[in-house]
Amino acid sequence: MIVKKKDAQIREFLGVKFELLAIGEKSMVTKMLYKKHNNVPYHEHPHEQSGYVISGKYRLQFGSYDEILEKGDTYSIPGNTQHTLEILEEGEVIDFFNPPREDYL
Repeated sequence: MIVKKKDAQIREFLGVKFELLAIGEKSMVTKMLYKKHNNVPYHEHPHEQSGYVISGKYRLQFGSYDEILEKGDTYSIPGNTQHTLEILEEGEVIDFFNPPREDYL
């Protein structure tokens, strides 16, 4: 699958806008467009989630981790793990999910 920038689908989930970039049989790529008010409460899902911070500043908490993430930082959250994200400065994050999140479609 190839998705050109002009064809990326803008979606919204729990008040957070994101671009649905690519969906494969076993994975999904999104670009999250976080605004200052988009704090994500503790939640969990069966999908493994890995990400790359393009811009902005965030506080990510899961397991024993409580870290501030900025441009260039990465993370990987195992499936079925409680996690939360506080938006300290708005920005963009690329998220990869395995398997694809049906609730984002």
